[in-house]
Amino acid sequence: MIEATLRLPRRDFALDVALRLPASGVSVLFGPSGCGKTTVLRALAGLERAAGRVVVDGEVWQDDARGVFLPPHRRPLGYVIQEAALFPHLDVAANLAYGRRRSADRDRIALDDVVDLLGIGPLMARRPATLSGGERQRVAIARALATGPRLLLMDEPLAALDAVRKAEILPYLERLHRALALPVVLVTHALDEAARLADHLVLLQAGRVQAAGPLAELLAQPDLPLSRLDEAGVVIEAEVAEHDAAYGLTRIGFAGGGLWLGQAGAAVGERVRARVLARDVSVARQAPVDSSVLNVLPVRLEALHSDRSTALLRLVVADTGVAAPDAGAVRLLARITRRSLETLALQPGEPLFAQIKGVALM
Repeated sequence: MIEATLRLPRRDFALDVALRLPASGVSVLFGPSGCGKTTVLRALAGLERAAGRVVVDGEVWQDDARGVFLPPHRRPLGYVIQEAALFPHLDVAANLAYGRRRSADRDRIALDDVVDLLGIGPLMARRPATLSGGERQRVAIARALATGPRLLLMDEPLAALDAVRKAEILPYLERLHRALALPVVLVTHALDEAARLADHLVLLQAGRVQAAGPLAELLAQPDLPLSRLDEAGVVIEAEVAEHDAAYGLTRIGFAGGGLWLGQAGAAVGERVRARVLARDVSVARQAPVDSSVLNVLPVRLEALHSDRSTALLRLVVADTGVAAPDAGAVRLLARITRRSLETLALQPGEPLFAQIKGVALM
């Protein structure tokens, strides 16, 4: 468990946060530019002298009440920023060796495993100037991990990359997520990155925590600022159920149902994460007949939030339209017009059918 209580006055706001982050997986700090995300990260690293307390896996890094403050070089962490910041006069192997030497805990993580996971073996004899942006960032992550950290901090690691390089590095970050039992705190203002990488999400605004919790729960809350974004939607943890090569389709399954999407490279039985945007979901009171939409699921309207022109519905997927599913059931968001809301006279608790036009495998 990572516990932090941090207070720090800034010119535009006063940072005042209390965090309890899981001891494994990826915790994402999400919010608009200038909300305090990077300040929190730097305070966890000891690079900003915030007031308060920081405890990582039971080890006290800061406790002002007891006069404890470990400087950055005594905190067993790795730190990755937007720019790779590699030593230009050293090749990749020497850059990694430098990171390896600067820590007494370097044997906590096997460097060969890191090199393999990040796919940088063929790059070892090359210098940073000869690498692409994505390759440089993978090397920077490897150098941070070479120290054997107990915590990995990543500040917008993909922000300096174009769409192609970003798409190149995301699978490597997912591999690290699955393979290393290491807590990661990642800063981003891109919702697609958060949806793809996060296990735990912290929403920040003006130096304060608006909400925090498991990714799927927060994305499905229609009353949070996330729901007002054009790319608002949910993430579904599922398993590949079958491939239909004749039509170029893949079906994924989860508790209460399944979804068809464009053919995916994942093997049958493989765990996957899918994203469904609210704008791609509509609702009907009756099961549609002769529809081109492949994905139709029985759901229950759990909650709704409306404004002047639109309404956002939170739907719970169920095997029947009336049975109340348990708390672990899959949830969807649907954005419809307020006129449609009033025409259908929708009320929480009612059984409906969700029509899903688009599903993206993350």
